[in-house]
Amino acid sequence: MNHPYFLENKKEKSQPKRSIGEKALLVGIEKADETREQALESMRELSLLAYTAGAHVVDETFQKLKRITPSYFIGEGKAKEIAELVKAKDIDVILIDSDLSAGQQGNLEALCEAKVIDRTGLILDIFAQRAQSRAGKLQVELAQLNYLLPRLKGHGVFMSRLGGGIGTRGPGETKLEYDRRKIRDRIATLKKELVLLENSRQLYRSKRQGVPVPVVAIVGYTNAGKSTLLNTLTKAQVLAEDKVFATLDPTTRQLLLPNHQKVLMTDTVGFIRKLPIQLVEAFKATLEEVVEADLLLHMIDVAHPEFEQQAQEVLKVLDQLGVSQKPILHVYNKVDLLPANHHIFLTHKRLHPFCMISAEKGKNLEVLFTSIQNLLSNFVETIDLKLPLEDQKILSLIYANGLVIEKKYFKNTIRIKAQVSPRIANQLKKKYLS
Repeated sequence: MNHPYFLENKKEKSQPKRSIGEKALLVGIEKADETREQALESMRELSLLAYTAGAHVVDETFQKLKRITPSYFIGEGKAKEIAELVKAKDIDVILIDSDLSAGQQGNLEALCEAKVIDRTGLILDIFAQRAQSRAGKLQVELAQLNYLLPRLKGHGVFMSRLGGGIGTRGPGETKLEYDRRKIRDRIATLKKELVLLENSRQLYRSKRQGVPVPVVAIVGYTNAGKSTLLNTLTKAQVLAEDKVFATLDPTTRQLLLPNHQKVLMTDTVGFIRKLPIQLVEAFKATLEEVVEADLLLHMIDVAHPEFEQQAQEVLKVLDQLGVSQKPILHVYNKVDLLPANHHIFLTHKRLHPFCMISAEKGKNLEVLFTSIQNLLSNFVETIDLKLPLEDQKILSLIYANGLVIEKKYFKNTIRIKAQVSPRIANQLKKKYLS
């Protein structure tokens, strides 16, 4: 599908051929507190969400909404216009770029005789496709059941379309016939299982904290190049696609910096505007990596026309998580896609500290490494020791795990000045300074 962002970004790789999915109609909304540009960008994002979910967009419509109507959310005239489009073009699913109440969704389905999915439902469907780990699958199922519960009553068309498609993945594939009691029981079970998994993750983090290796979390707007960066730096082979939420489950790999400092780098799920509150639990596993991180790499896609607004959306989420005071390195990515003089506009509103790279092309990575080392300087300690000349094992340990600044040989000793982790520094001090 040729969604708008791909049309704008002509340098992106062409997509492989795919089978045509459900025929979808996109419905964009410009609310009273939004500008036309914001509404259109949100509409482009809805198109990308639809593409990621596997829909085939055959048409789209747009409404400037002065006030929300209780029955349909959109105006009654626009709702009838959509119903006519559905019949004329044999639409399977209507995708609304906003959140609907259960009643509004049911009324639209009854009027249009087609499945209606709001923005939250669409994102949940993508999550159901993308989750790979047990924790991710459980969290997505929990979010889907909480979303489904108020929508069971009188669901009409939706309940009759259990054959598959958008909005019927995850728990919807086999258990949409649950009554409310059974859904509540399942929600309680999922919460208990997630508590057990959280205890396991906490135990893992405690063990990891026993070996003080700094954790660097890669955050950013969806499709900003987070997975590409992790792949480039660590050969992680994480899925990197031009799709929303290509990475849902966090992936952690070890990286050795030029100063021989070891760090753990974690790829996290991409953020998106209008992130529904129901998805907080589905983000929990990956967001914990952000909360626990010692340094955040904020990836920003400078090739995107709305990159500044996207960056602000990410900063809002980080603030909500209470991590905005952590060290943050703002990484302006995809500079290879900019015209030669296009970087000039960045001089006015750049976030600091920053660096400019191309994760895909491996451009300016040495600047990125230097910036990371500077921001993690508190995880490095400088030692100045005299070692016995015959103690080559210790010398090898320092070379393997640190950066040797100066080395001088004397008759029976070696004086070595180096930067190492605090753990190794303490180990050496106990042996040679006690």
